[in-house]
Amino acid sequence: MPDEKTPKLVTYADAGVDLHTADRAKERIKFLAQKTFNRNVLGGIGSFGAFFRLDLQRWKNPILVSSADGVGTKLKVAFELGLHHTIGADLVNHCVNDIAVQGATPLFFLDYFATGRLDPDVAESVATGLSDACRANGCALIGGETAQMPGFYAQGEYDLAGFIVGAVDRDKIVTGAAIKPGDVLIGLPSTGLHTNGYSLARKLLFETAGYKPTQYVTAIREKAGAALLKTHRSYLHVIQKLTSAGLTAGMAHITGGGITENLPRILPKAVTAQVEIGSWPVLPIFEHLRELGQVPQEEMLRTFNMGIGLVAAIPAAKFTRAKNLLDRAEEKFYVIGRIAKGERRVQYT
Repeated sequence: MPDEKTPKLVTYADAGVDLHTADRAKERIKFLAQKTFNRNVLGGIGSFGAFFRLDLQRWKNPILVSSADGVGTKLKVAFELGLHHTIGADLVNHCVNDIAVQGATPLFFLDYFATGRLDPDVAESVATGLSDACRANGCALIGGETAQMPGFYAQGEYDLAGFIVGAVDRDKIVTGAAIKPGDVLIGLPSTGLHTNGYSLARKLLFETAGYKPTQYVTAIREKAGAALLKTHRSYLHVIQKLTSAGLTAGMAHITGGGITENLPRILPKAVTAQVEIGSWPVLPIFEHLRELGQVPQEEMLRTFNMGIGLVAAIPAAKFTRAKNLLDRAEEKFYVIGRIAKGERRVQYT
């Protein structure tokens, strides 16, 4: 009988997963996460689940508020430029804004980072952004998942998602139910596209116009890639100023769907948000995108934030107080419209 061949030894590394590299990356991430810890974090990174103590002395009747989101195809720009440190902040700030507009204070954050083959330097760069943004927003990065999935992602690419939990006293929840005709709508400026509309923006800039990410674009007065990678702004601190003073009836984080689809999410029945076009300066990047594709204004308004990242409804009787508070805090804002009787929608004037 012929000799049987000895089976070849196959390891996890042969399948594309380097456990030693993963361990090194996790140690770096663990250090960055621990920099965000506070006295309410129990234990460390690496357990099956993360523990966080709810400080019951801080809230009388606490309600937990949570949200999950991703960064979308903004990641593609980061891949092309090899710049990853702002992406983590984009994710954290987006999630923070989503719960802050409901009156919540962020408590802790968890992330999900998945790639085909783990690059420790890239993972650390992303984690640095997560850590820095968590500290800036006063929340702890207490856990997450780093996954290697060979064959699932293109070389050098990854996906990033996050989950946030915050708390608010029941009687201080901001839902928009108190919005009524006569309320003034103010808009806070965005830094750029934030994390929405990138599939259209990338097509217009890189395919239609043929720009390279590193190319200076005169119409927007900066490089194309730099304009797209501007960090999604956190509105937490200005939101807290307005809510602690009881000056807002409702707030909308302007994300995917623009003002057109996000503002109605907080409107009661039988009221319309009348938004005045031209009442705020539209950033050059949006004007150039519109021109490149001859994109209809309606499409622009339901795809991009158009320079407004947060809209707050201020009762008319409290507007002067709100204005003075924002002026003292040196927070730029624009009066962009009012609430009127009608059906639940945005009416542009």
